Amino acid sequence: MALPPASPRKLSHTRTVTYQGYDREDGLWDIEAELSDVKTYDFQVVNEPHFPANERIHGLKIRVTLNNRMVIQDIATSMDDIPHPECAQSPQHMHRLIGQTMGPGWRKVINAHIGGTEGCTHLREMLFNMATAAYQTLPAGQWHRRELAGQPQPEITKPPYHLGQCHSWAFDSPTVQRTYPMFFKPTSTPDAAPATDKQG
Repeated sequence: MALPPASPRKLSHTRTVTYQGYDREDGLWDIEAELSDVKTYDFQVVNEPHFPANERIHGLKIRVTLNNRMVIQDIATSMDDIPHPECAQSPQHMHRLIGQTMGPGWRKVINAHIGGTEGCTHLREMLFNMATAAYQTLPAGQWHRRELAGQPQPEITKPPYHLGQCHSWAFDSPTVQRTYPMFFKPTSTPDAAPATDKQG
C-alpha cells in the first residue's frame, strides 16, 4: 500500500543506513553496518568544519563478528566522515561489547557499556538494529550451511526469538499456526452461553 501523496516539498536531508551479513570461512559471522548523512545545502556548525551540499557529514561503519550463539567475538569501527574532531574518540569503548550476546535485552547491554558520553549516539543507533540484521543472517545461514554439508537439521524445541514480538508473529496468529504449529496458542474464547428456552 503506497504512502498518500505528499504536500509540496523539497529534499533537505538524507540518512542512509545499510546492514549486511557475511558467512565467514572460519565458521564465524560478520554483521556490518554503514551510516551516512548528507544535506542538500552547505552546512556548518559555528566554528566547526564546513560541509558542502551533497557531501557526507557522517560516514560511519561498524563490523561485529559473532559466533553461532550470537556472542560477540570482535568489533571494529570506522569514522571516515565526522562533524567534530572529537568524534574520532567516540569508538574507544566499543571493545566493552566483546563477549556480550546479541539477543533479548540487547539495547540495555549497549547502553550499559557505551551509553551516554561513553559512546556515540549514531554508533549506538547502528548497533541497536545490528541484532535484527544478525537474526536475519545467522539462523537461515546456519540452516543453509547444514543443508550444503548434508547434515540433519536440529529439532526446534523452543520458540525462536521473534515469536511474540510483532503482529504477524503473535503466538495466536495464522503465521505461527502455519510455520511453527508446535508453538501456536489459539486465542481462548469464553464458553458459549447456554441456549434460552423461549417457548412457553
